[in-house]
Amino acid sequence: MTGKRIPPPLDEEALRELALRYVGRFATSRAKLLAYLNRKIKERGWGGEAPADPQALVDRLSELRYVDDAGYATMKSASLARRGYGARRVAESLRADGITETDREEADAHTASESWQAAERFARRKRLGPYAQTPPDPKQREKAIAAFLRAGHSYATARRWIDAAPGEMPEPQD
Repeated sequence: MTGKRIPPPLDEEALRELALRYVGRFATSRAKLLAYLNRKIKERGWGGEAPADPQALVDRLSELRYVDDAGYATMKSASLARRGYGARRVAESLRADGITETDREEADAHTASESWQAAERFARRKRLGPYAQTPPDPKQREKAIAAFLRAGHSYATARRWIDAAPGEMPEPQD
């Protein structure tokens, strides 16, 4: 015996406590919370009188505004834009978090308005284009463009930043 205590199976009260602790600690989406609760039920088992209904609990927490997908999408997109990620990368991250198209409208608008600044942050962080010490050789240029594309920026944006001479800022796109 290792002396490790096995937690008891979950019931309605324990599941609610887990959900409240999770939303109190982490910014989350409905889909992420549902996945967490389903995982906990699978790990610990269910000992409640009625069948487990984590979806109803997620719906209730959403009604109480403990979980807000639109707010989460806006917060997450702003965070990713501050790190220099482009619209495609932000959209994929929100899709992976289970955010629907309707909940992403404000976040998508924010990402579109901040796209040039996000590209600048990315170039500065990676020391590319105007932030580089020397102009890149052709192989380095291709790698830098690929890095911009992986970060979710368009090819045109990547080329404008990479082709900028060190110390010369490119003009914003219209």
